[in-house]
Amino acid sequence: MTRYFYILFFALALTSCSEYQKALKNDDIAKKYEVAEKLYEKEKYTKAIRLFEQISPSYKGKPQAQKMFYMYSTALYKTKQYYTAGYQFDSFTAIYPKSDKAEEAAFLACKSYYMLSPRYSLDQVDTYKALDKLQLFIDNYPNSQYMAEANSLVKELREKLELKAYEIAKQYNTISEYTGDHNAAIKALDNFILDYPGTKYKEDALYYKFDSSYQLAINSVQNKMQDRLETAKSNYNALIKFSPETKYKAQADKMLANIDTELQKFSK
Repeated sequence: MTRYFYILFFALALTSCSEYQKALKNDDIAKKYEVAEKLYEKEKYTKAIRLFEQISPSYKGKPQAQKMFYMYSTALYKTKQYYTAGYQFDSFTAIYPKSDKAEEAAFLACKSYYMLSPRYSLDQVDTYKALDKLQLFIDNYPNSQYMAEANSLVKELREKLELKAYEIAKQYNTISEYTGDHNAAIKALDNFILDYPGTKYKEDALYYKFDSSYQLAINSVQNKMQDRLETAKSNYNALIKFSPETKYKAQADKMLANIDTELQKFSK
């Protein structure tokens, strides 16, 4: 029985393969469409795509075009060809705005761009593009069944941009140990805190801002040191006010003690 099953399976597979090969070489557009649709329904997307690509120029403007382009776009998405899938879904919604598949196509276009968003440490051009697409979808389909997922994707992408912005600002602090440009670090961390007032990295940003201002003050020329020490102390207070039991408290307190020691010299 098992042997018979395998023989039947391979026979069907060979028939399917033969049908596909014949369709590729066939000039009959309708036949190509028929085989492509069968392959799509069987989730043999790569083969279906090849046939769809052959017939798509001939189907523009025809009654079957809407279904064909939807299947083609979806097959691209299923095979992780996200650049092309996003483009095709965008084209679909532009050409068929009243289609019952328009909302789904618009959302899958967004997901295609979302899938192209790289890890936070890389260039985020595709992340910004995905956010723009998702915001447009949210505006156009406020009652969409995909709204919860769309909002979740937006949150994830924004958190990625926030992390990248934080890491860049923090990097200024790290680099300043070698360059001595503590002012640049302070400015970068200030800008980050202003741009992301509710960020989960605020405690970290406040500490590194304090650290940079401390390094600037301690390594300052004499005539600027007192003012810079006072500024550093103010930044310490901002950190403690935000997070009284900050994870950086032990190190921050040591730096504060050093600041107070240096300030006492000026009081004399």
